[in-house]
Amino acid sequence: MTSYRLENAIVLTMEPGAAVSESGVVVTEGNLLTYAGPAAAAPPTPDATRLDCSGCVVLPGLVNAHTHVSMTLLRGFADDMPLQPWLEEKIWPTEAKLTGEDVYWGALLGICEMLRGGVTCFSDMYHFYRDATRAAVDGGIRACPSGVLLGFLPNAGDMLQQARDFVAETLQTGHSRLHPMFGPHAPYTCPDPLLEQVAEYAGELGVPIHIHLSETAGEVQDSLRDYAHTPVERLQMLGFFRQRVSAAHCVHLTDRDIEILVENQVGVAHCPGSNLKLASGFAPLSRLLKAGAVVGLGTDGCASNNNLDLFQEMLLAGIVDKAVTGDPTTVPAETALTMATREGARSLALEEMTGTLTPGKRADLAVVDLSGPHLQPLYHVYSHLVYAARADDVSMTLVDGEIVYRDGKLTQIDEAEVIAKANECARRLTS
Repeated sequence: MTSYRLENAIVLTMEPGAAVSESGVVVTEGNLLTYAGPAAAAPPTPDATRLDCSGCVVLPGLVNAHTHVSMTLLRGFADDMPLQPWLEEKIWPTEAKLTGEDVYWGALLGICEMLRGGVTCFSDMYHFYRDATRAAVDGGIRACPSGVLLGFLPNAGDMLQQARDFVAETLQTGHSRLHPMFGPHAPYTCPDPLLEQVAEYAGELGVPIHIHLSETAGEVQDSLRDYAHTPVERLQMLGFFRQRVSAAHCVHLTDRDIEILVENQVGVAHCPGSNLKLASGFAPLSRLLKAGAVVGLGTDGCASNNNLDLFQEMLLAGIVDKAVTGDPTTVPAETALTMATREGARSLALEEMTGTLTPGKRADLAVVDLSGPHLQPLYHVYSHLVYAARADDVSMTLVDGEIVYRDGKLTQIDEAEVIAKANECARRLTS
C-alpha cells in the first residue's frame, strides 16, 4: 500500500472555517487521507514517500460537476450558434454517427485535459456511457457516469432499462472511483412518465440523478405554456426531488424555484463559460448562494465551452456575478474555490468521500505551483488560485491515492496515442 507525505506546502483543506497552513503537510495511506494541516502537528511517517511541494499549494482535487466529456471530439466544430439550432442542426446529427470507440477516445482526451488541470472527479452525461466509464477506469480518474435519456426517441423505454442495468452492475462491482447516476436529459426532452420512472429507479438503487434544468428562457416559457409551471415546479410536483439531484445550469429561476432547490438540497452545477458562450443568460448565482443552495461548478461539454478548465470556470464564477449585480463583493474568491471543491462534491452527493482534505476521505489532491511570474507576489492564496492561476499551473494530481499526473506527464495514459485516436474519430464524425 503506497503512502505519500507531501511536505513544505501551503495546505488548503477547504473544510468550513479551516485556516490556511502556510507550512503544511498532507499524508496519504493507500487511497485515503490520514492527515492535512500544519507541519508541527503532522504524525511521523517513516515509510511514506516524501514529495517536496515547496512553492506549491495542496488542495482537494477539483470537481467538474457537469460535462459531456466525449464532446472533446466536437471542440470548435459548431461555434457561435444559439442553443437550439446548435443542438438540432449540428450536435445531434453528428452524435447520431457516434460509436462506442469514438466515445472512449473522446473521453480519454478529456480525461487527459482534466487530470492536467487538477480535476480529480467529473460528472458525465452522454451516449455510449459504458465506453466513457471504461475510459475513466483506464485513465485513473473519479467519475459519476450517466447515460443520456431522451424521451422523444422511439426506444426511450429500452434506454431507461439499459441505464438501470448499468447503474446496478456498476454498483455491484464496487469500483472505488465509479459513482453511477441516472441521466434524463432535461424536462423538455423527457415526458412525465419517464421522469417518474427515473426517480423510482434512483430511489430503489440509492443513486442520484443528473439533469439539465432551466437552462434557457425559452425552456421556461415553453414549460409555462405546456404545464402551467416552471421546469423546477414541474419536477417538484412529480416528486423528482425526493432523490438526490444534480441540476445543470439553472440559469432562469424564479424566487419560488430557488426555494424549491434549497428545500430539497438540489445540487446546482453552475456552468458560467457555457452559459456565456451559448448566450443562455446569467444564472442568479449570488441569490442561490445567499439562499443556501448547494452550488458546484461545471464546464459543460467542449462543444459549448471548448475546454474542461475548472480554473477558468472559477474565474468566471467569481467575476461575472459582480458585473451582473453591480456588487464587487459578491462571490468572493474563497467562495468560488469552494464551489470547485467542497460544494462540487456535495452537489454530486460525494461529500463523505471527496471535496475536502479531511482524514478518512479519499486521497484526491491537486498540487498547484505558485512560482510563476503571474502568481507573484503572493498576498492571498484564494485570490491567486481563482483570479490568476491557470490549469497549466498544476504540477501534480492524485486520485484515490495514486499519482496520475506529475511534472507534465500522465502516468496511466499514453497521451500521444489518445490524441492521435481522438483526431481520427473526429475526422470521421465531421467529414
